[in-house]
Amino acid sequence: MYIVCVTIFVKPENIQQFIEATMDNALNTRKESTNIRFDLSQSEDDPGRFFLYEVYNKKEDFTTHQQTEHYLRWKNSVANWMKEPRVGIKHHPLFFGDSKQ
Repeated sequence: MYIVCVTIFVKPENIQQFIEATMDNALNTRKESTNIRFDLSQSEDDPGRFFLYEVYNKKEDFTTHQQTEHYLRWKNSVANWMKEPRVGIKHHPLFFGDSKQ
């Protein structure tokens, strides 16, 4: 498995647009056969701070995801809505969900 965690800070005036665009990306990503999860969270203390948690079968699947129409639509839509560049950190699972590894 391959995990990508992304923190994004959005300008206050673009929060609702960001949520809508990201929901479109999330719903379409979940339809990808190689996607295991795509979660979107909004900070309780800062409504402009978001966290994306994405899980794919393998690293190459994430690369393929970044070439999809829905990802490119999302990327182009949200670029100017961010207060600062997004930060994505990649992970390999050690203990994931209810699996026994």
